[in-house]
Amino acid sequence: MEMHDVIYAIELADKAINQRDIAALMDFYEDDATLVIEPGRCARGKEQIAEAFGTIFAYFNQSLSVAQRDFHVIEGGGVVLVVCKLDLSAQGMGTSKVSMERKPTYIFKKSKDGKWRCLIDNSYGVDL
Repeated sequence: MEMHDVIYAIELADKAINQRDIAALMDFYEDDATLVIEPGRCARGKEQIAEAFGTIFAYFNQSLSVAQRDFHVIEGGGVVLVVCKLDLSAQGMGTSKVSMERKPTYIFKKSKDGKWRCLIDNSYGVDL
């Protein structure tokens, strides 16, 4: 089975996160995207999302590492719903290590330039 183009976009975003490359990461998002920072708190638009990632990277001592797998992609009407598994690890504040698996949900929209860009980034999935 052929891999959906949106999975390539997610892999590029993961690479940008792992390299702490906020500029490259912003190409992953629609201008009016929403990022769930934590339950009950969201960043809206690229400016707020970039600020949020700067804060997230600092919180994890610039050590955040993510990888995603087991993708389920459902496309319809020019949008895509993605459900997958996210492995997250980092050096937390002080000396504590963080390692967890999440089941995120994402909504992507195909942009005029043909790229799939994230409209809703919810790394918490249904655990919200």
